[in-house]
Amino acid sequence: MPVPRRIFEQLKQLIPPLDGTLHKGQSGRVGVLGGALDYTGAPFFAAISALRLGADLSHVICSPTAANAIKSYSPDLIVHPILREDYTAEKVEPELKSLLSRLHVLVIGPGLGREPYMMAFAKLALNLAKSQGMFVVLDADGLWMIGQDIALIKGYRRAVVTPNVVEFKRLSEQLGIDPDSPADQRAGLVSRKLGGVTVLQKGGKDIISVDTAGKAADLSASQLADADAEKEKTHETAEVDAQGGLKRCGGQGDVLSGCVGTFLAWGKCYESGAFGDQSIPVSRIPFLAAVGGSLVTRTSSHRAFSKEGRGLITEDMIPEIGKAFGEVFGEDAQDQHKL
Repeated sequence: MPVPRRIFEQLKQLIPPLDGTLHKGQSGRVGVLGGALDYTGAPFFAAISALRLGADLSHVICSPTAANAIKSYSPDLIVHPILREDYTAEKVEPELKSLLSRLHVLVIGPGLGREPYMMAFAKLALNLAKSQGMFVVLDADGLWMIGQDIALIKGYRRAVVTPNVVEFKRLSEQLGIDPDSPADQRAGLVSRKLGGVTVLQKGGKDIISVDTAGKAADLSASQLADADAEKEKTHETAEVDAQGGLKRCGGQGDVLSGCVGTFLAWGKCYESGAFGDQSIPVSRIPFLAAVGGSLVTRTSSHRAFSKEGRGLITEDMIPEIGKAFGEVFGEDAQDQHKL
């Protein structure tokens, strides 16, 4: 079933124009927090996917043990090796706060790991991002982190969580969701329990849901205390069944995180008035970004699989992201032929 046209047309409003009117940074500045001794590929895939979709700048905030490897993968990424194991959160906070103030979105989780010092820095970053009204994506061990303390994200409607089958089951159990509830309604129930956080439930078809009508929803927690409460109410579910590749390999979820992050960064630019008419409520932007990220990632996977088949690796998807964007939204959205 295709994404409803109303959703698709609103999503297109979040795409920055490529007509020379915007300066560097107004098409999105993305941050990825993750990357430690054992994990360097995941933050790279998330950050480079953000650039390949169309973000202007992509930063990786990582441990020094991962920095050189990530830098060697691409000179286009800006790498900040500030998450030192021998530093306290208090020592890192001033530099991290300054860095986040220059970004539109923070993706937490790719390559994060579960070492105590990385968990402490991730919690710090999430709290700083929330205080600055940033959009946030939580994936992989970022999901494990909030599962240990739901209060970290509860009520923050500027966030998107991207659980796979195992992660979704675990999160549902942690929130007390009835396992006998209809499968196509569970993402909405999770969103409601989380206070309006958008849920992108990955699977054979991706289910994206948001419900800000529950008691846990809090406009002030999302830096929206002065917003129109009625306008910011949103309760919607969409299914994305665009054909993907038949090979699942590690790293595709990181591509998705980076793509959702870029759409959120564009949403932040839209919210701030860099382009567009600001008619879309802020509470709806994460839902639209999740739909957009899902569409592009699944199409990228399908394109790469058609070329590589069983030998597909995540790296094969990266060159397909821009072409997948054009396939989903039309070549006019790419503005490739106007020069």
